[in-house]
Amino acid sequence: MTRWAAFVGLTGVVVSLVVVLASLTQRLLDAESSQQSTVRLQPTGLDPAVTRSRWVRVRPAGRSTPTGGTTSPRASPASIPTVALFVNVVLTQGVFGSVLLVGALVFSIPLSAFGVGPASLGAVAPALGLGIALGLGLWIGSELAVSLADAVGIDYDQGLRAMLTPTTRGEWVLLFGVVLPIVAASEEFIFRAAAIGVPATGLDASPWALAVVSSLAFGVAHGAQGRAGVAVTGLLGLALASVYIATGSLLVVIVAHYVVNATEFLVNATGTDPIATTTVTR
Repeated sequence: MTRWAAFVGLTGVVVSLVVVLASLTQRLLDAESSQQSTVRLQPTGLDPAVTRSRWVRVRPAGRSTPTGGTTSPRASPASIPTVALFVNVVLTQGVFGSVLLVGALVFSIPLSAFGVGPASLGAVAPALGLGIALGLGLWIGSELAVSLADAVGIDYDQGLRAMLTPTTRGEWVLLFGVVLPIVAASEEFIFRAAAIGVPATGLDASPWALAVVSSLAFGVAHGAQGRAGVAVTGLLGLALASVYIATGSLLVVIVAHYVVNATEFLVNATGTDPIATTTVTR
């Protein structure tokens, strides 16, 4: 027997944990930065020696620790190895996604409730094409929103993204081939399929009301990106939720999500963003 309410309750717990963990992580990073050193982002255009990325992490010279000693690079968030950050992201996303996957099996939730079924599996190529097109469109929209936020002075913190930006070819392969696919699949499974598809199917809840609630949680879960980041990510989540409801396909939104993230990393790393009109030192 399908236990819809039990799975919806489990989803609520998982979403809450994701939001709480994101908040705790940001507080820890903020506390460590304020106690030991300030890590900020500087447009690479200010440093002619840097050409590979639009943003570079820099540390104020001569900054000392509260005890009077020099700052330890190992203690700084910016000095954490990129691969270690990748592992942290993959494990965190994987654990939350796996919990819901196990819950779906235990509570006998059909695949169709998640937007996965014979019909969607038989239309993989169209779903991939639609996902890629939507992802590029959503990336353009998010970049325009960020540029607007910068123009009016609303904080958009790209520090975490800078920390995750690869510095070697191997790290780029890991990012595009492992980390971003897992992030896209896990977040869409949690915030769209489990939070919208299942309660709409099993409990006859309004998918649009669920889309609003899940998108708010999705935005708050990205609080590390600042106020503007929460707003932009929330709107992005609402757009993805709308696509999910309209198409009934989990694959489409996973692909779109992946394209948005991959394009952001690639464009920011090459410094060829054709949309961003301002560069702000953070």
